[in-house]
Amino acid sequence: MLEIILALCLGVTLSAAAGFRIFVPPLVMSVAANYGHIELSPDFQWLGSNDAMIVLAVATVIEIFAYYIPVVDNILDSIAIPVVLAVGTSLTAASLGEDIDPVLRWTIAVIAGGGSAGIVEGFSSISRIFSTGLTGGMGNFLFSTLESLGAALLSILGVFLPVFAVVLAIIWLGLAIWQIWKYFGNKQTQRQARE
Repeated sequence: MLEIILALCLGVTLSAAAGFRIFVPPLVMSVAANYGHIELSPDFQWLGSNDAMIVLAVATVIEIFAYYIPVVDNILDSIAIPVVLAVGTSLTAASLGEDIDPVLRWTIAVIAGGGSAGIVEGFSSISRIFSTGLTGGMGNFLFSTLESLGAALLSILGVFLPVFAVVLAIIWLGLAIWQIWKYFGNKQTQRQARE
């Protein structure tokens, strides 16, 4: 039972980190599996291969640099949501072992993994819109750096300190939900004031 809880902590943490950068958490998971730090579920054993690690490393570098290009960063945020949901779901499913019934594993993965990835991505997208509006896109460089560092740090903590990392992820998710709620609440209030 403890193994399942730790695996779920890892999955949720990596999924939340995927909301910042799509390829960083799978890369960290691949490296960790390749060096025996984590065990992947049978369907995801390929993720622990050298080939997967190399492909994910290249994709990570491309993604990180793409977020430093003005306008491209906003485009990436707008198309990233479905990808982030799929990656978050897959990361959680990959972390849960074969001891869990597949239906339960994928249900947990969709709700916990996809949900946490989607919330963080939604928050990041809204924050980038504000950053672009306030700084004309010039502040997005700092924002992109913080997102990349956040994804890397949260992913690494998820592998080595999963319980601590999931507590950080839950706090971050709570703040993100609150900010998203506030953002849409303000939009609703402004719309009602205009009517």
